[in-house]
Parts: sequence; C-alpha cells; structure tokens
Amino acid sequence: MEHMSKADILRQGMIVFIFLAILTALEFFIAIAIGALILLIAVAVVKVGLVIYYYMHIYKLTLEGTESQDSPEYRTNTMRLGMWLFLLSDSFLFGALAVARFNLLGLTRLPLNQYLGLVVTSILLLSSFFMNRAESSMAHGDRRAFAFNIVVTLALGALFVAGVVGIEWPTALRDGVTPSASAGSAIFFMMTGMHALHVLTGLVILGIVLRKGLLGIYSEEKHWGVEAAAVYWHFVDVVWIFVYPALYLIGKLL
Repeated sequence: MEHMSKADILRQGMIVFIFLAILTALEFFIAIAIGALILLIAVAVVKVGLVIYYYMHIYKLTLEGTESQDSPEYRTNTMRLGMWLFLLSDSFLFGALAVARFNLLGLTRLPLNQYLGLVVTSILLLSSFFMNRAESSMAHGDRRAFAFNIVVTLALGALFVAGVVGIEWPTALRDGVTPSASAGSAIFFMMTGMHALHVLTGLVILGIVLRKGLLGIYSEEKHWGVEAAAVYWHFVDVVWIFVYPALYLIGKLL
C-alpha cells in the first residue's frame, strides 16, 4: 500500500467510506427492527477493523526500516509505535466508561433521540473520510488538496461537537435524562462529554497541523505530524463507533 498512486489511495478511501456508511445504516436498521445484540456488536467490530486498517494504517507498525537510529525512518517508526501505545492506554478510559454503562443500565437504554445519534455519527464518519484524503494528499505532495480536506474535517468536527453538546444534551435534558436523574443518565454525559473533549483536542491538533502545512513545514517525504494527527482523529472515530451503539442502539428503552 505504500506504493499505491494517489488516485488509487483516494479511491480506496472512498470505497471504505461507502462500506462504513452502509454498515452504519445496517446497524441502525438492526437496532430499530430486530434489536439483535450480537449483530450490532459484529457490525461495530467490522467498522472498527476498516478504520484501523485502511484509515489508521496499523500495518505501518510492521514496516521494516533501516537499522540506523539516526535515520528519519527509524525515528518515524519509533514515534508511530509511541503514538499507538498512547492511544491504547487512552482506550482503557473509554473501556472503563463502557463497562460502567452496561453495569448501570444492563441491556436497557436511555430515551435518547436515535435519529440525532445517527446524524452526528454520520458527520464524524464523514470527517474521517476527509481526514484520510488530507493525509493522502500531503503524502503525495498536494498541499492544496491537503488544506482543503483538513479544513472540511475541521468544519465537520466542530459540527459534530455542536450536535452533541449543543443539540443532543439539551434534548436529553428536556426528555428527563439529567446527570442527577440517575447514575445511568450520568454515564451518558460522562461518555459523550469525554468523547467531545477528545474531539475538541483533535480540532486543536488539526488547526496546528493545518497552519504548519500552509507554512510549508510538511513535505511528501516528511509529514509525520500529519500522519499522527490523522491517526488520532480516526481513533476518536473508532471510539464513537462503540459509543454510538452502546448509548443509542443497544437495549430496550427504559
């Protein structure tokens, strides 16, 4: 995959996004019409696998580089491993929140707006698609496409946060889902709030990367900062792929 042309990589990213969109629609249908827990988990796992492999490029961890510790390749591979270890440690936080959600609510769910959940999920998935295009563009020296796609990613990320915090939270409060109503209600705000904080962090990182890209700091040969920002952004997407069904789809309505 390292030697694919830019057109092939962008085409691959489009195909992956189409599959993610189809699986998200299927996931929503399963929750509404069938409610099969095993199927919902299976769909989420497949979606995560697609993002981790094709968008986050986990296979790059196995790339063989030069033995010289002073080479750029060696330093990049080391930073790449460190980045993945950081994300692995961060995932334990969301894992603990997921355990708390099922411990408190079991196979029931809060009266949340499932259609709104689908909309914000679609926005975040779309942002990952554009982030993949931004990274691929910089990897092939196309600064204009890089800047355009990362700006779109920033806009979609901000729209996602606005949808969750500015629309979903007030809607949930009106429907009686408040932090003080129950521990189950509180975990909803904990999970979505912690995720929104990560998205906001990602927006700051993307803003910095965009500025550096416009200043010409990144190139086709050296763009680790862009790759790291992309991996982090896709990680935020991966987390939401699990948060979304856990809060909006799995279980009977309380």
